[in-house]
Amino acid sequence: MIQKPLDARARQRYADFIVEEIYEKDGKETKCNVDWFTVDFEKRDLSPLSVPEKTTDHLILEIEKINTDTNHTIALLARGLGMSKSRLGYAGMKDKRGITAQRVSIFDPPIAKVERFGVKGLKTKNASWGERIELGDLLGNEFTIILRDINESEKDTEKIIKEFIKKSKSGLPNYFGSQRFGGKRNVTHRVGKLLMQGKHQEAIMLYLTHTFEDEKVELKGARVNLATTKDFARALKEFPRDARSEVAMLNHLVKKPSDFAGAFGALPKKLRILFVHAYQSYIFNKILEVRIEKYGPKGIEKIDGDVLNEDGIPLGLLPGYESDFATGEAGEIEKAILKEEEIDLSFFKVSGLSELSSQGHRKEFLIVPQKFKFIKIFEDEFNEGKKAAKISFYLTKGNYATTILQELLIDRVY
Repeated sequence: MIQKPLDARARQRYADFIVEEIYEKDGKETKCNVDWFTVDFEKRDLSPLSVPEKTTDHLILEIEKINTDTNHTIALLARGLGMSKSRLGYAGMKDKRGITAQRVSIFDPPIAKVERFGVKGLKTKNASWGERIELGDLLGNEFTIILRDINESEKDTEKIIKEFIKKSKSGLPNYFGSQRFGGKRNVTHRVGKLLMQGKHQEAIMLYLTHTFEDEKVELKGARVNLATTKDFARALKEFPRDARSEVAMLNHLVKKPSDFAGAFGALPKKLRILFVHAYQSYIFNKILEVRIEKYGPKGIEKIDGDVLNEDGIPLGLLPGYESDFATGEAGEIEKAILKEEEIDLSFFKVSGLSELSSQGHRKEFLIVPQKFKFIKIFEDEFNEGKKAAKISFYLTKGNYATTILQELLIDRVY
């Protein structure tokens, strides 16, 4: 944490958080540009998508979206094109709250439907033919972020941001961001642990009924009612349709009220696996937290017994059934966290729901944002009398912008 964090608000508006996927094409870095939702409507290209002549089985689309996450995007595409979601591929998960651009591959698509496809909040563009896109098939993401409602002078704001950029070059704590754990609900990792323990009913009911203070009234009320009544048919009527995961589970439970494992199976496979990843990430964060509590800022640097990558950066444990503990002090911290969680490495070999099993791996304890720029300070048109600041940076795949913002800002990350 820098000496004086910036008192500002992130993601007040969707256009305040722009994510553009960076990938490699023909040996060169290529970016999926956000260039549609950020221009005036009258200047937008409203012509239908044109698909070039087919040369292979997978059509590649660039998709720009606003307030729509990747899972919902894939569901909308599959429904609109009349095909299984398994025929669609993507390289990384993108947040809902923002404007994001990423590539999607579609196996053997109906061309006429692709060209006519249109859904509010999504823009398809730049069609080409190529290979199926899999998770991880990207280099990273470029973020352009506007910080609003700043409670600092213009001079201090610029100073704080520029000092932070300088500090970031030596590395920042590489915590998993809040979206890994379900955002403000902060429940995904807890559900993951319960599922791995075989406590399917407890896990599903936690996912369906857990609320948070600022949750939308309709959804919060539906969760509270379900927790009280255990009436799945009533809940199915009360849950808003945009609570897609909950509605999928409830549809199953209305038909089979005791089949909680089956309700979990109603979710897409990639989403189901995220619950395990969330629990592994939670353990990683706890290990990193202990290191920083013990060693201060040097907790992200090498300590006795660390496993290092080829660049000499210490790697934190994302535990699995094939994991090995680090040695020395680093290993003792890892073992202590697992003991505190009342698990061991064999916990990640899950019988019954084998897809929840994980071999485990490691991730760098420190993150170095690249191409970090302070762009400008300007009048905040949405917060009278306040300033706003625009920044941008690049992160390699698997890393989170919220990790950077949590270090830069007083806790007003949304």
